[in-house]
Amino acid sequence: MTTANLYINFPGITEAAFDYYKSIFGGEFQELKRFSDTPYGEKLPEEDRHKILHIRYAIGNIALMGTDVLKSQGQSLVTGTNFSICVDAKDKAEADTFYAKLSTDGKTEMPMQDQFWGGYFGMCTDKFGIQWMVQWIGV
Repeated sequence: MTTANLYINFPGITEAAFDYYKSIFGGEFQELKRFSDTPYGEKLPEEDRHKILHIRYAIGNIALMGTDVLKSQGQSLVTGTNFSICVDAKDKAEADTFYAKLSTDGKTEMPMQDQFWGGYFGMCTDKFGIQWMVQWIGV
């Protein structure tokens, strides 16, 4: 089944934000990965290694996900446009179809490709300026 969830980028405060949300809604994080967990983690400045690469937390039937934006890597953040809609496709073919249609007349940020964490993932901005993440997690 195809699902859509919210993905928020934070300026180095993802862990604090998600701890805050958890204190309000209860429950536990379903997933938490730090930049130090990546193949390139040891190449990052020490202050960035402990920051959040990916976190997933459910509030009811909605997954709230997030990451830290790393200034040391030239990334920037504009509050108000610091979120994406993340679509979980049922298979690679559906992910490719969604991505192709969403990126038509829009902007390709990251083409669909296999990722080190085992997923198939891409990012684009549609013709209306909405940021999308499309993924298939082959489980």
